[in-house]
Amino acid sequence: MPLEPRSREELVTFLRDLHKEFRAHGHEWENNTLDDFLEALAAWVHDSPGAYGNAGEQIPPDGDWTFMARALHAATIYE
Repeated sequence: MPLEPRSREELVTFLRDLHKEFRAHGHEWENNTLDDFLEALAAWVHDSPGAYGNAGEQIPPDGDWTFMARALHAATIYE
C-alpha cells in the first residue's frame, strides 16, 4: 500500500486496501478494535512530529487536517 497518496482517488484506494487488509488480517493487528484504533490514531497524530523527525523528515506543513477530521467524522454516519 502506498503511504503517500497524491490525489483523492489514491487516498480512496489506500483506504480500501487498508480495509481489505483488516478483513484478511485484522486479528493480527495490534489495534484491532475501533476503540484501540482511534486511540492509536490520536496518539500517532500527537507524536507525528517525532515520528517524522526519527525518519529524517519534517511533518508536511500543508497537510489538510480539516479534510481528514471531516472524513473520519463522516464515517461515523455515512452509509
